[in-house]
Amino acid sequence: MTQKNSNLQRWITGLVLAAALLAIIIFGSLEVLTILIALIISGGLWEYNRIVFGTGFLKEKTTGIIFALLIPGAFYLGDFQILAATLAFMVMGTFIIFMWKVTEKTLDVMNVAKVVLGVVYVSFLTSHFILLRKLEEGIYWIILVLVIAIIGDTVALYVGKSLGKRKLIPAVSPGKTVEGTIGLIAGSTLAAFLYGFFFLSSIAVFHFVIVGFTGSIIGQLGDLGESAIKRHYGRKDASSLLPGHGGLLDRLDSLIFVAPFVYYYRVFVIG
Repeated sequence: MTQKNSNLQRWITGLVLAAALLAIIIFGSLEVLTILIALIISGGLWEYNRIVFGTGFLKEKTTGIIFALLIPGAFYLGDFQILAATLAFMVMGTFIIFMWKVTEKTLDVMNVAKVVLGVVYVSFLTSHFILLRKLEEGIYWIILVLVIAIIGDTVALYVGKSLGKRKLIPAVSPGKTVEGTIGLIAGSTLAAFLYGFFFLSSIAVFHFVIVGFTGSIIGQLGDLGESAIKRHYGRKDASSLLPGHGGLLDRLDSLIFVAPFVYYYRVFVIG
């Protein structure tokens, strides 16, 4: 596939996904959004399991998915005790399954760590979109997360291709450049500023400069974190589910870091 066709495929896939997401976010109820988040978590955890476990390990993968799907339900109910119980029993249940299978040759807790990381990384972080939706003007806060991550990523892509010379962290993500990252931060900050000015005008605009600037950096770290996992296991993409983009995790990596940051900034700083 030529570079031109690859870019076109990327744009078509991105626009279709963005339109579908916006339709659900704007017109769907909290229940519909929770179901969507659960489906996204299922797909993301399936990709995560394929990367870190490979073939086999059915009990570990099944355990992770079961507990991962309980977490968005706990966020929907809004009960801290239910969420804490889900996380506690997830850790205990994973250890119990591990001990049931252990032999002298398999005395390694790494599989437990993989399951726990997968549930927290994919499910717990992604479920913060449900909390954002529950906020006053929650739809606008969810869209802000998308604006910061998607516009920043788009600016970084084109700035990196046209001006990028210095590699950011080549051992983790060879394609990312210092120039692209500067473009990402600038694009996200400006986009957040304009979005806040027009759509959340009751809040002081300097908050959106802070959220855009800091959120762009946090999102980039999320992207690099997923790249590090893939790099360790010799994978370029999480999957080929999304033409031109790779897998769900390849699109979620920055979003699921930005969403918790925006939510807690809104709750603890803006109030």
